[in-house]
Amino acid sequence: MGENVQGTFVSEKISKIRWQFGNFAEAKNFLTGSWDNPVRFLAYLTYKFFISKDFFVAASSLGSIRLLQIDEDTCTEFKEHMAWEFIHSFKTTDYASCTALSNFEQDIASVGEDGKLNLLTAAEKKPIRIIENADSCSIYCVDFLKHNEVLTGNSRGHMKVWDLRNDRDMPATTFMLSDQVKTAATSITHHPTQRHIVVAGGDDGSLTVWDLRQNTYPMSQLNAHTKAVSEILFHQDRPDNLFTCSVSGELWHWNNAQSSKLKLDSADMHWLNTITNGKVNVTSLCAAMHKPINSIDINRSTLLFGCDNEAMDSTIANNATTPGTTAAKSQVQFNPYTMLPYTPRYYELYKKRITLPVFEYRTDFMRLLSQHQCIVLVGETGSGKTTQIPQWCVEYSRSIGSKGVACTQPRRVAAMSVAQRVSEEMDVALGQEVGYSIRFEDCSSPRTVLKYMTDGMLLREGMSDPMLDAYQVILLDEAHERTLATDLLMGVLKEVIKQRPDLKLVIMSATLDAGKFQQYFDNAPLMNVPGRTHPVEIFYTPEPERDYLEAAIRTVIQIQMCEEIPGDLLLFLTGQEEIEEACKRIKREMDNLGPEVGELKCIPLYSTLPPNLQQRIFEPAPPTKTNGAIGRKVVVSTNIAETSLTIDGVVFVIDPGFAKQKVYNPRIRVESLLVSPISKASAQQRAGRAGRTRPGKCFRLYTEKAYKNEMQDNTYPEILRSNLGSVVLQLKKLGIDDLVHFDFMDPPAPETLMRALELLNYLAALDDDGNLTDLGAVMAEFPLDPQLAKMLIASCNHNCSNEILSITAMLSVPQCFVRPNESKKAADDAKMKFAHIDGDHLTLLNVYHSFKQHMDDVQWCYDNYVNYRSLKSGDNVRQQLSRIMDRFVLKRTSTDFNSKDYYINIRKALVNGFFMQVAHLERTGHYLTIKDNQVVQLHPSSCLDHKPEWVIYNEFVLTTKNYIRTVTDIKPDWLLMIAPQYYDLQNFPQCEAKRQLELTQAKLDSKQYQEGF
Repeated sequence: MGENVQGTFVSEKISKIRWQFGNFAEAKNFLTGSWDNPVRFLAYLTYKFFISKDFFVAASSLGSIRLLQIDEDTCTEFKEHMAWEFIHSFKTTDYASCTALSNFEQDIASVGEDGKLNLLTAAEKKPIRIIENADSCSIYCVDFLKHNEVLTGNSRGHMKVWDLRNDRDMPATTFMLSDQVKTAATSITHHPTQRHIVVAGGDDGSLTVWDLRQNTYPMSQLNAHTKAVSEILFHQDRPDNLFTCSVSGELWHWNNAQSSKLKLDSADMHWLNTITNGKVNVTSLCAAMHKPINSIDINRSTLLFGCDNEAMDSTIANNATTPGTTAAKSQVQFNPYTMLPYTPRYYELYKKRITLPVFEYRTDFMRLLSQHQCIVLVGETGSGKTTQIPQWCVEYSRSIGSKGVACTQPRRVAAMSVAQRVSEEMDVALGQEVGYSIRFEDCSSPRTVLKYMTDGMLLREGMSDPMLDAYQVILLDEAHERTLATDLLMGVLKEVIKQRPDLKLVIMSATLDAGKFQQYFDNAPLMNVPGRTHPVEIFYTPEPERDYLEAAIRTVIQIQMCEEIPGDLLLFLTGQEEIEEACKRIKREMDNLGPEVGELKCIPLYSTLPPNLQQRIFEPAPPTKTNGAIGRKVVVSTNIAETSLTIDGVVFVIDPGFAKQKVYNPRIRVESLLVSPISKASAQQRAGRAGRTRPGKCFRLYTEKAYKNEMQDNTYPEILRSNLGSVVLQLKKLGIDDLVHFDFMDPPAPETLMRALELLNYLAALDDDGNLTDLGAVMAEFPLDPQLAKMLIASCNHNCSNEILSITAMLSVPQCFVRPNESKKAADDAKMKFAHIDGDHLTLLNVYHSFKQHMDDVQWCYDNYVNYRSLKSGDNVRQQLSRIMDRFVLKRTSTDFNSKDYYINIRKALVNGFFMQVAHLERTGHYLTIKDNQVVQLHPSSCLDHKPEWVIYNEFVLTTKNYIRTVTDIKPDWLLMIAPQYYDLQNFPQCEAKRQLELTQAKLDSKQYQEGF
């Protein structure tokens, strides 16, 4: 980035501006406090530089880029306010950090965590070009080689040269930073006079040099730094002088292959700029003195500071405090993660942290962690274990090395919200030192030391890193929920810790039944942390409730009208539709009661709710009215609020006693989500939510007899009631072939395991010997069910992968059609505008295409009774899947829309994944599933206005009747041609469908015979 600074004037200006800011806190507040969207209060400065004498560019962590103009007169004076004004704002992406900028004269290139490459022009203040899918993962660095050529480097070490004269969104050249696939490219620059010479830095501290004219093999490579390279700078006047710095504070000066280390301290050094008098300006901070380092004299290879070196070193030593410890009163405490002073918010949260029940056990926990490889910790919900213990593990990890800490959560909402809270407690930016990773969304960076993630995402990391070498400590939180992925993780980690003695494993549970975990992990030590609970009074209904939703709403209104104790309400329901319906009805009932009743704020909570709306559960309740009527909030939630999230202020809990649970019948291969009674353990957890801050009440909408006699003691492990197709595929990808002897905590039924192997064999993911095929290895990389993954990969052969991408994305998000009770007919009429004659999959495709044609318009969604959040989520999923396809060079193509084969090819691609989920229309007028012979009906929500003879279906719904949902018309000859191994008519059960297939096969054989002549 040598061309970014021109002359002494600009360099001095940079120095003065940065000196003026001191610790950059004012700069951070100024540059991020007035972004156009108030939701973006998390924005922070990720990159900045001058593009000319008068212009300055700042980039936000949420995708906005601001062009600023320098006020030359003000800049020469040291005032408190900034010496520039906003000229223009570029919007590059939604909620994805801009990770790097580069420029060539007035042209600016920006890259981000979402894999976009944006070309902007400061001269015309507008985007020139946006390459949406420049990379399948985060791009960390970018450099303009010349006017029409840009070089990018991503988080997997892929380097790409982009020829901007080419209209195709494809790189001209692609090569690897290192032979080590895990090495991310963190910084790149070119030689100031020989632009074909490129130097790149990696997150492992390596430096690599290329000559792009010759080939893409490095000229030289060396391990220069101990941590990630943050900046590389060629001296403008003396190009043989190269300066590099790392995130650990190392600064190296390279001259004709000779090197000297100029400084080593704990300050991050991000920005280096040339001064023409033979010095280099280092625009970073000394950790202690809080002043910029003025310059480096390259003639002497020493640092020239604005303060005494010995005094500075002494101050650094005195200020080496850890978070939470108290420094001398006369000194400022510095955050060891950012090297900036702690903010007032940190101290505010710290006062709350030390009151948590878990905090007094810190010493005991750290002692156990250092002495044992595995610990089982039982902490009641609200004890603080989820937020505090991972932070202690980070301190332990940092004390012995540089590896990170992973904390798994069974739910996406918990992973995101807890990461948000912990980032505030550690006084760092979310996505930097603290991040999260959930399906289709990764909010982390090479700086991340603590990552919250769903258990399934850690399993996926294990596919590429079987020993999980990136982590020093792994915590499995909410292990008592026994989700499918958690059980699988425990089995995998039990083997990993045998081969990695340095890895620490912490199993955290909210229930006291921890003996099974201890026994499973070879009698691991147990640590009990009590919660902060008050007595909770339990109320049961005298008789069973016919309609628990109606009873729940009635109970909420009665509490608001009759209870004189202040406090909020928590209502447990089973899913999104039920929750949204309950919120509408509660609001309507409250409106009908008039203004004399206290205000009741209704807040929904479920997994697919956007993060900013999830945070509403922490908002305060409405104030008490002048007439004394108490204001409250009611959080209407799925069972995520049982243990994963703690909501302070809840005094009243309404528990209908139901939750949605996955149920699988291996004999008929049907997996469905059923509303089922909860266990006693879950009921106790729900009641405990009412006693967090004061004595509370729990209203159970079932009888005491049902609680004692009908409810199970504990929730049945998910692995015993699930289709194991994805599990087996993941285990095979992890290199675990002996599934029969795999150490499951609760081994699944052999029949369930055999069904999974059979499914994967029919999908060609496993060969006849049970070994993973090349196709299976690629399928495992997609965060999808095996059938969806197979369909997506096979769509490339049918020239419709773009359309199948859209359909797969829509099938991976909640139902997009909205059907309010008060306007059912209008909603049905709106839905019919998108209906396709061949079925529901193509209807979903129509909806998505219309959504994109209307530029993701919220009002359009409202007018057409479709859920904006579902469609926006589906769009994000599609982008993620497309990047995975690009990584495996799976072409994204489409058949000509005007061709008669356009929809036929899409339907054939659907058959590639779902040929085992087919139903045939019998002469009696009902459908019969193939091979399993289950009598089913088309779901009422289907867009089909007729009954095709053959249909594939996406879901088998078990209610009062058996329904098949999301169905599409297909042809029987496709089944025989696409899946001959499954439709082997010699081993087919006798039924009407078999006879029809035999007739079809005869026609096919006859046609082939005739074509042979």
